[in-house]
Amino acid sequence: MRIALLSYRSKPHCGGQGVYVRHLSRGLAELGHDVEVFSGQPYPELDDPVRLTRVPSLDLYRDPDPFRTPALGEYRDALDLLEVATMWTAGFPEPLTFSLRAARLLRARAHEFDVVHDNQCLGYGLLSLRGAGLPLVATVHHPITRDRAADLAARERAPWRRLAVHRWYGFVSMQARVARRIPRLITVSQASAEDIATDFRVPRERLTTVPLGVDTDLFRPAGPRVPGRIVAVASADVPLKGVRHLLEAVAKLRAEREVELVLVSRLAEDGPTRALIDELAIGDVVRAVHGLPDAELARLLASAEVACVPSLYEGFSLPTVEAMACGTPLVVSRAGALPEVVGDCGRLVQPGDTEALARELGVVLGEPGLRAHLGEAGRARALERYSWRSVAASTVDTYRQAIEGRNTC
Repeated sequence: MRIALLSYRSKPHCGGQGVYVRHLSRGLAELGHDVEVFSGQPYPELDDPVRLTRVPSLDLYRDPDPFRTPALGEYRDALDLLEVATMWTAGFPEPLTFSLRAARLLRARAHEFDVVHDNQCLGYGLLSLRGAGLPLVATVHHPITRDRAADLAARERAPWRRLAVHRWYGFVSMQARVARRIPRLITVSQASAEDIATDFRVPRERLTTVPLGVDTDLFRPAGPRVPGRIVAVASADVPLKGVRHLLEAVAKLRAEREVELVLVSRLAEDGPTRALIDELAIGDVVRAVHGLPDAELARLLASAEVACVPSLYEGFSLPTVEAMACGTPLVVSRAGALPEVVGDCGRLVQPGDTEALARELGVVLGEPGLRAHLGEAGRARALERYSWRSVAASTVDTYRQAIEGRNTC
């Protein structure tokens, strides 16, 4: 099968779209399929024989210069003007502009592919591919309505900030419209499927659940664990990830025991998370790292006595499964798909409950027998349930349904 896999941005490390694209495309190739990834910046790391076609944007959010103003010579066409105009008016343009650029490329090459698989973009450009006769599948990890709700809740006392949040998430209504017009959708958990059906008004029978996978050869128990070390992975420094509550919990814990928090996230130097670390006076026990290669992330997770996922919502949480594969005990929020993913291999707390989070972290850190039990159970669950090869095989089944549906239309 000839597959075009689309991803509007593909950050290579620490969860998110780039990890999904890399491992899914490799799994598809290992099953004998021909895979070409179309991606905007940041571009993914891919494995042979998967090919990458770059779909360059103006890269307005790149590090270390986010929200930059492009030089005059960077503008190529009307889509570039649309992209920068949307940013200047406080919107997020990438899902729309990437979909239009990718559709332009794919319409000219429609005869080269059997199916197009979109990863979380859900831009209007995809609909023109259906018109060109290309079977279309899309993965929706979770509805971005949940991110918007968390951001609005964090800004409830500042009306002008709430207006800015609504504008930034203006693309969400487009994603809901496009999702309703794509015959086959993949999501990563039953919880996420229910949320997509509710928020995007997609018929439940059009959603197929295919959990994410983990490389259990790379993510595995390894060496001694650092006493008191807590690791948390937050792919974005946003309220939805619940980092505030974890920092407050660490501030309480340090009065009782020696602890160290390693936060895998890019924190803005003048952002609210850095400010909270200073306010709580825990800078000496909190370390933030980012951009870790997979092997280094695996070593870090395997070095922790406990991993924490304090999110207010997760459609799946790949870092959770990676920690399980490393045999690292988990304390996670009872939010979204996290209970479904973790099962009985972790301690669950109500999302946003700092006291409960501190208490459960203290229990796990203080009981070696409990840590051993949770870690062994998590490793066994990762080996049994989460494999990229099985993810790829289930995804191919959905491709075949989309192709058969197109052929019978």
